[in-house]
Amino acid sequence: MNSSPLSRCPRALRCVGGLLSLLLFAVGIDATLRSATSGEAFPAGCKEQAPCLIGERGYHVKFPDDWDGVSKLPVLLHFHGWKRQGTLIVRHRRIAGATRQSGVLLLAPNGLRGSWDFWDADSADVDFARAVLADAAKRWPIDEDRIFVSGYSYGSAMAWRFACQEGDRVAQVLAVSGTLPSQYEDCPTGPVAVRHVHGTSDRVMDFPFGPKGEHTYPVTLWWEKNGCGDAPDSVDQWAVTERDAFTRYTWTNCTSGKPVTLDVHSRGHFIPVGWIQRQLDEILGLDPQERS
Repeated sequence: MNSSPLSRCPRALRCVGGLLSLLLFAVGIDATLRSATSGEAFPAGCKEQAPCLIGERGYHVKFPDDWDGVSKLPVLLHFHGWKRQGTLIVRHRRIAGATRQSGVLLLAPNGLRGSWDFWDADSADVDFARAVLADAAKRWPIDEDRIFVSGYSYGSAMAWRFACQEGDRVAQVLAVSGTLPSQYEDCPTGPVAVRHVHGTSDRVMDFPFGPKGEHTYPVTLWWEKNGCGDAPDSVDQWAVTERDAFTRYTWTNCTSGKPVTLDVHSRGHFIPVGWIQRQLDEILGLDPQERS
């Protein structure tokens, strides 16, 4: 008959020591297995649907498809829309689908009660977003020169707020269908390169036409902050699909050296197909044909 470790111990002291050794051995095996299966890049509880925790709040992570686990990663810090969470963002084809193909680390923080406080300069969400970047930099090799900030709807307004307060850290803003309540904020940092897209038929975060109906008004804050002229330097047309066509206003002759781009379409409140991918391709100098 097989005997247990306890029955084989001649003395109680040796028995306890043997059991402790067995326990430590088992713990060691478990740790080894977890390390081998998860890897340092994917710590337990900190990938995709499982948030990385910062106190009582958290953020979600999506890695690019072909990352080697060593190279520095550009970052897209994306703020979700109203009543959403980062769990959606890391599954979103127009957001995560773009970062995966472009070699960009996607960070998707969770707003309190599904919202963001972008109204005032002293927003606690600016501090939280700053903490997200700091926490991610401790876990993975982040390229501090290529931190991009994005958002949709309320999240777009939050991206504006973060760039306004933390522009020295932001290489580019990729904003979709949402701005700050005022185009005349006193941003203490920056300048920052900006790409914004908005629909003239948006009835959720209404397209902010200028006093005389100008289509260029939505980025007034940025072309003034960056020392650009009030009129764009170029106006072009481009399209992803027949329905997703844009008029692009670009300010490039800016004293700051940071350009401002506004893409305007005639539709409503949504993330246009291919828009985020197009911006990342242009910023990172990627060839869509080679990427595909």
